Amino acid sequence: MLRDNAEYLRAVDEAIGDQEPRSKAVAFYSKGSAYLDSVEWIGGFVEEGTTVTGTVRYVDRRVTFGEDGSAGLTYCGDESKGYTKDLKTKKTNVTPVTKDSYVFYNDRLRKNAKGVWQVTKSVSERGSKACRP
Repeated sequence: MLRDNAEYLRAVDEAIGDQEPRSKAVAFYSKGSAYLDSVEWIGGFVEEGTTVTGTVRYVDRRVTFGEDGSAGLTYCGDESKGYTKDLKTKKTNVTPVTKDSYVFYNDRLRKNAKGVWQVTKSVSERGSKACRP
């Protein structure tokens, strides 16, 4: 499950880089509201003419399994070295590290018929105390 979630995160970053909100890889690793939210998130980068660069680390991953076959996954995203980059000017927007550089994620996943754990819902909280160093 952790591998599939990591692939989902990579797929979102790749879709931002490719400026492709309806990426097949994102659709493969997500569905429902998580897919729609991802399309909207990626679309924001397309509208702004930006991409992502730098490094984002995901840490403190914790899994719980539900009796209904679903799973919960919480983790923190450290975006302190992750930036946006303007596609026209090629200028990287290096921002200072603040509490908002850290994001807490709470995802719901479900295994599909092919055995892939897909994110079905994702809630995030930027600046969460749970993730700050």
